[in-house]
Amino acid sequence: MASAFTADDLDRIDARLLATDELLATAYAGDDGSRQPVHTVYVPADRFAPELPAQWGSAARDAVDAAGGLAALAGRVGIAPDIADDVVPRVAAKLAEEPIEDLRLDFEDGYGDRGDEAEDADAALAAARIADAVEAGVAPPFIGIRFKCFEAPTRRRALRTLDRFVAGLVERGPLPDGLVLTLPKVTTVAQVEAMADAAATLERAHGLPEGRLRFEVQVETPQLVLGADGRSPVAQLALAAPGRISGLHYGTYDYSASLAIAARYQSMEHPAADLAKGVMQLAAAGTGIRLSDGSTNILPIGDRSEAAWALHARLVRRSLERGYYQGWDLHANQLPTRYLATFAFYREAYPEASARLRAYLERTPGAVLDEPATARALADVVLRGVACGAITPDEVAADIGIDRPRLVGLAHPRLADRTRPDPT
Repeated sequence: MASAFTADDLDRIDARLLATDELLATAYAGDDGSRQPVHTVYVPADRFAPELPAQWGSAARDAVDAAGGLAALAGRVGIAPDIADDVVPRVAAKLAEEPIEDLRLDFEDGYGDRGDEAEDADAALAAARIADAVEAGVAPPFIGIRFKCFEAPTRRRALRTLDRFVAGLVERGPLPDGLVLTLPKVTTVAQVEAMADAAATLERAHGLPEGRLRFEVQVETPQLVLGADGRSPVAQLALAAPGRISGLHYGTYDYSASLAIAARYQSMEHPAADLAKGVMQLAAAGTGIRLSDGSTNILPIGDRSEAAWALHARLVRRSLERGYYQGWDLHANQLPTRYLATFAFYREAYPEASARLRAYLERTPGAVLDEPATARALADVVLRGVACGAITPDEVAADIGIDRPRLVGLAHPRLADRTRPDPT
């Protein structure tokens, strides 16, 4: 049957959609399939030493032991007994072997203004201690710094700290695979463009490959969610700094305070928080930029431990169910509930996800007819569970019949960039 479209017709339509094709290939290239940590831990920059992750793990285990053990805690935070039997030994191993997945040495709120001489010294010391931890094999898979914001009073100090930190790492050898840089209190697209400029300048100065220095953007101001012109600046970031932004992190307390929400009601689950995170989720969809929820400052310490653990576990679970697979932890005692809630989430999802994936791959008729998009979602939840230790590769091989590279391919079939290191 003859086509109604001539070669000229097809060329004309291709030309009309050229900009769309370029947009989809650049801004919406999809996730790169590498590991995303389940949390980020913040500590003042001058308090980090290579042994800190092990110390946090030990403190977390001691707190749980004093409260009756992990199994008892799992029950008290609402994890079903059958899931707890599966999760508890995995969490115990996690706290012993990899208690912190992502660590940020903080030069911002957690550090303050100590003068240029002190911060210069601490920036150099941070680089040296991170290099020591990496060389000793005790660094978390992801580690880096949060420097000060790019507002006028702190901008040059932020750049000075970043400069000294990167220079210190370069002096020690190749940059850590899991290096993460965090730009806080972003208000405008221009600040992100300036950070991309700074990253490129550092790459040229140190002979680093173009694009090696990526950074997270902290969403802590309402102006980044809704700008003065009625547009959403956060939705413009992927095009403003293509390939540079690794994540968008919600800042619970700065954002809430900016909206004049009373301190008592500032929370990750406040309606204003959900609105901001919903916009972030829409802005990041398809871009490969990861999302992180914020923190709760209700810490499981002393008499408030039981209530704080229950709250933390519930908030972690809430974030996971809403597609936020990462959050912040502020204290070692939050690690047990971070992993209990996270591992339970993935273990509960695994039986159905693995069975449906196997049926999808084998084209086995069943009660659910899954399409490629659903298969991607099923594979993604399994892949995330494997990355954090809730699910083992051996289980995936036995239950689904595939190895990890095939699982990555199922979860992220549009992988456009396999060059960035995956610190697993």
